[in-house]
Amino acid sequence: MANTNRIALVTGANKGIGLEIARQLAQAGVTVIIGARDPGRARAAVEDLLSQGLAARSVRIDLTDPESIAAAAEMIRAEHGKLDILVNNAGIVDADDGPPSHSLPDAVRRIMETNFVGTLAVTQAMLPLLRRSSAGRVVNLSSSLGSLALNGDPTSPYYSVRLIGYNASKAALNMLTVQLSEELRDTPIVVNSVSPGYVKTDLNGHRGVLTAEEGARLPVAYALLGEDAVSGRFVEPGHETPW
Repeated sequence: MANTNRIALVTGANKGIGLEIARQLAQAGVTVIIGARDPGRARAAVEDLLSQGLAARSVRIDLTDPESIAAAAEMIRAEHGKLDILVNNAGIVDADDGPPSHSLPDAVRRIMETNFVGTLAVTQAMLPLLRRSSAGRVVNLSSSLGSLALNGDPTSPYYSVRLIGYNASKAALNMLTVQLSEELRDTPIVVNSVSPGYVKTDLNGHRGVLTAEEGARLPVAYALLGEDAVSGRFVEPGHETPW
């Protein structure tokens, strides 16, 4: 019998917005796989969801460790046979990032290796499983900081946030969305970049204005898009974001 239950992998889902995305997907009836580098934290997140009667399990996945990515894909294949939803949420910042004039190149390299190259590696590993879904959904957690248009607009609130490594990593992630969406346009898989808004997370020292629960709503909505799903979009709460 075909597996009709939707299966989702959310990377970096052991805390913050990733955990909330996992929670809301599970509340919608999706079986959620929490991807995390630390197995202990992943287990705690799974126990949190299970205590609420939600379907969840975990898998170790480190975006900078190709063997862990391959092993995660094999586990999903063996246990579920497919993947319906991939939420590329995992990402990092670095204290040595900053304006182009003095951001440390090693910091930029670390950020790009995780936020872009690692996300690309995970996506490539999961694509064969997404192709087995009747309606695959890929949600890339981007940021308005990755918009070239907003970075170059003096009237934008993002104009003065000069983090060359982080901003460039999200711009690169947006390029992944654009190109992968076009590559897959004749398939049931849709790919979108979603900026959740300025969410209070460990990443920004909890300086955001939205709760993790609020920030998870838009990524979840795009993960659950129906048959009339749009693809290749860059959105944030309330409107589309310029590339």
